[in-house]
Amino acid sequence: MSYYAVVVDDEHLIRTSLTSKVGGYPAISAAEAFANGYKCLDWLDSFYADICITDVQMSHMNGLELIHQINLRYPWMVCIVVSSYDDFSYVKTSLQLNAIDYILKPIEQSALNQALNVSVERLRRSRSHQATDILMKHIAQHAFLVERWITILKAMRADEAKPLIEETLSTLEPWVGHRFYLIKELSEAWLEFVWGKLTQAMALQRAGELSFSNDSDEAPREAVPNADILRVFRDAAGRRLEEGVTQMFTVLRGIGGNHSHLMVEQVKRYMEAHYAGKISLQDIADSVSFSRTYLANLFKQETGMTVWNYLLVIRMENAKALLNSSLKSYEIAEKVGYDNSIHFSKLFKDYYGLSPMEYRRRILPKKADGINKEG
Repeated sequence: MSYYAVVVDDEHLIRTSLTSKVGGYPAISAAEAFANGYKCLDWLDSFYADICITDVQMSHMNGLELIHQINLRYPWMVCIVVSSYDDFSYVKTSLQLNAIDYILKPIEQSALNQALNVSVERLRRSRSHQATDILMKHIAQHAFLVERWITILKAMRADEAKPLIEETLSTLEPWVGHRFYLIKELSEAWLEFVWGKLTQAMALQRAGELSFSNDSDEAPREAVPNADILRVFRDAAGRRLEEGVTQMFTVLRGIGGNHSHLMVEQVKRYMEAHYAGKISLQDIADSVSFSRTYLANLFKQETGMTVWNYLLVIRMENAKALLNSSLKSYEIAEKVGYDNSIHFSKLFKDYYGLSPMEYRRRILPKKADGINKEG
């Protein structure tokens, strides 16, 4: 998002020239001009700004007093001093007031740009750090929302992204409180956190390819009243979340087959570990945070068989191995996930062409006596 600036100088020509130079800086969306500090503060009571560029010696209120008042009332702002006076005491006081720079008149564009560069960087860095601190303070209580992001991203359910973004914005907004200007940076921190968790969950080595910080977002080319500034920042945060989701979906689509193969392998491992119990398609889908429909389609596409067919294969292979033991048929059925031994026997025969008892007699003749006792 672009930044808003105010220029304060009691000389009309200098004020006009300086306003033009500041307004031409790429990261500045709008620049307002005032002849003295009182007028500037009156304006700031109703409108929002990030940067103040002020002269030192002015009637009514000098620039150093203006900076002092801005520090008290609008602590998110940064200030730059411009002056005709090469006076060490002015420079020292300016620095004590945390001014970014002290630029001597006549003002060179290069010197002004350098000061603006430092100002923008300080704003970015400070707001990014504050946003990260806020996120870390609240994220543990909202792990469920992070999981929803991961679920939707992994399942590539783009149609669910918009309502999720709205819910996320409504969650983030109270976190910033009166520091409304942090909500865009907080949305970027949120995206970074979600992407880190997602790449970790999917064992991907792609996290470094995405950057969610963006200052090219369009902003109004005129001053915004304080009553509307929250909406402006919130809209910018919403666009940032939308762009971030698009970036993540694009990368995941680029991974394509590797991603699908990895997810299917996770599903297989889950079924191999849980085949002996009662598992549903929902249980399997939850293990990889997919919807049941998406999982079923993906598994069939990757393996050529349904989830249930693959589970049947696992159970039948394990049942066959258990037949080479002293276990009875109903005991084997229970160990491979079937409560009903008759149903198990039917499935076994459909799969191998022989009932469990017949399999033991023909394939494992040494167990025939044991089978006779079962019967």
